[in-house]
Amino acid sequence: MSYLEYNVKRVPSGPGKVLYLNWPLLLLLSAVAAVGFLMLYSVAGGSLEPWAEPQMKRFALGVVAMFAVAMVPLWLWRNLAGVAYLGSVLLLLAVEFFGTTGMGAQRWIDLGFMRLQPSELMKIALVMMLAAYYDWLDIRKTSHPLWVVLPLILIAVPVYLTLRQPDLGTALLLVMGGGIVMFVAGVSWWYFGAVIAGGIGLVAAVFSSRGTSWQLLKDYQYRRIDTFLDPASDPLGAGYHITQSKIALGSGGWTGRGFMQGTQSRLNFLPEKHTDFIFTTLAEEFGFIGAFSLLALYVGIVAFCIVSATRNRDRFGALVTLGIGATFFLFFAVNMAMVMGLAPVVGVPLPLVSYGGSAMLVLMVGFGLVQSAHIHRPRDR
Repeated sequence: MSYLEYNVKRVPSGPGKVLYLNWPLLLLLSAVAAVGFLMLYSVAGGSLEPWAEPQMKRFALGVVAMFAVAMVPLWLWRNLAGVAYLGSVLLLLAVEFFGTTGMGAQRWIDLGFMRLQPSELMKIALVMMLAAYYDWLDIRKTSHPLWVVLPLILIAVPVYLTLRQPDLGTALLLVMGGGIVMFVAGVSWWYFGAVIAGGIGLVAAVFSSRGTSWQLLKDYQYRRIDTFLDPASDPLGAGYHITQSKIALGSGGWTGRGFMQGTQSRLNFLPEKHTDFIFTTLAEEFGFIGAFSLLALYVGIVAFCIVSATRNRDRFGALVTLGIGATFFLFFAVNMAMVMGLAPVVGVPLPLVSYGGSAMLVLMVGFGLVQSAHIHRPRDR
């Protein structure tokens, strides 16, 4: 028996595990969700229907799912990583044949009681799969070219299937999330330099292919890029979303117009005010102070993930925690950059705040894995 094995304190089984939960993390998640409930109540004109009440029920279900996942020993989630990944890939394939279409994209599977978006499941399954892979792999082989190819394939498969839906925003999140897990696992900087160079070449190819027979993006995706570069070129068409978003952001000032007093959202100038652009409603009603407060809550959640991962001597647990934290960071960073005009509009929701079922439930399951890693991490006697 090794010194580490001998000096590790076992976590109690059964209800006693609840005492080992990362309660500050749960409080931060609940605070962010409460902000979402408040804003959904506001954009509905002071009513719990049709968005706030269903969101509350989903969050409650998400908390139950988080507790259930947290109580399961981490080694079991490590063993199920391949099953989760393969199942998510099969669901992405099922979207090709049985998926329902909304707003020009085929991304969902209708289950009757809810619409499941398999690409949301893949964000967590990919982190689990890569963490299990690098936990299994000898750390000395991490940067060997032969052992770098497999994780690249694991990332490329769901990215390709997601792009076919088409869903550029989620595909980018999968690439960046997978890349972060590879980076924290110890893959050499040289590979990331090569990827960045390839990315620059891909961007050039995307622009060069426009209007040709081998066009790489859909026409509406090119219009989004045009809008990002020059929103004023079509203020009533493709540039309408971002133009109204900037007006709402600017009109909030330091302290905002007041709860339920935002003109852009109340008068329906702001599209998708309950989903992708809900952050602008918050900024208009509560100003810079309100927006910064939400950002502080988000940063607090990511900080707790980083601290928990650095204290975890289990490699799989540390990588899963960092991967989930990075995925969460990418969610809110991309959404905020998008609504402020710092990035193209790619349809990424604001985590735990935007109205939605699949995204919230899957995210809470992800934080259940973070809690499981926290509960079952090796502890000194």
